[in-house]
Amino acid sequence: MAIVIGEGEYRYEVIENWGTLPPGWRYGEVAAVGVDSRDNVYVFSRGEHPMIVFDREGNFLRSWGEGLFSRAHGVHVAPDDTLYCTDDGDHTVRRMTPEGRMLLEIGVPGKPAPYMSGDPLHRCTHTALSPEGDIYVADGYGNARVHKYAPDGRLLFSWGEPGTDPGEFNIVHNICCDEDGWVYVADRENHRIQVFDGKGRFETHWHNMHRPCGLCMTRGRNPIAYIGESGPSMAVNVNSPGIGPRVSLWTLDGKRIAKVGDASRERVSQFTSPHGVAVDSRGDIYVGEVARTAMKNKGTPVPEGVDIRCMQKLVKLG
Repeated sequence: MAIVIGEGEYRYEVIENWGTLPPGWRYGEVAAVGVDSRDNVYVFSRGEHPMIVFDREGNFLRSWGEGLFSRAHGVHVAPDDTLYCTDDGDHTVRRMTPEGRMLLEIGVPGKPAPYMSGDPLHRCTHTALSPEGDIYVADGYGNARVHKYAPDGRLLFSWGEPGTDPGEFNIVHNICCDEDGWVYVADRENHRIQVFDGKGRFETHWHNMHRPCGLCMTRGRNPIAYIGESGPSMAVNVNSPGIGPRVSLWTLDGKRIAKVGDASRERVSQFTSPHGVAVDSRGDIYVGEVARTAMKNKGTPVPEGVDIRCMQKLVKLG
């Protein structure tokens, strides 16, 4: 029986464990997902094969990044289909071709800036591009900072401090930029998306979400932001309904229009920890999960040798 989740006009059929891997391969955990202009899907994982590429039907095309990446965290697909791969394990952002050739490296592998110094980079988490091609880097686990670079990798300026006020961050986990140049930052442990202009000036923030991790948005008229919310993680609320884990859909003026896969008193969530989210040209959603980390944090035994909802595809209905 097909699994259908979502609400209203945003209903999806779930394809669990999506993508046909070569024999003997495993994802490990899927930290991020990207989709290129041809709807090829780039799965950035923490297994032996960091970047695994599929067509939209889930057929394996190629892999790359073996021996290069330390700990996959974020991937952003640029308009020219190059990929910005953020590695929080070695504190770098690398621009790569679709075939895996490195074009640019920001940061020094294995040499982080001092913890919470504000200097780049210390366990950076994700990357986005401005309409002009400038590079925004969310420096989220060892800093509370957003850095803006020129297309050639030259640092322009940075903003953000630890805290809960506007313009402050408590784990800068993800980042997006729209066609008008507004910058959207997933401020994970403050449970919000903050919105800035291209100079880092605070504009507004969106609330009514829980630990936003994944973040992507469509282009063109009436764009939609897709947010992977990782849900509760403490023993006292881990089974609480209504706060995820889920994928939520938002207009860019901060109005939530749908919740997909949420837990309720009648059912558990479809997701464990939706860490990476991407959308293709047909409106299908690809969700990468760091399920093992989430289960470990919740004190749940983690079976060895199997993938646990690492990768799911949500096929839009109607």
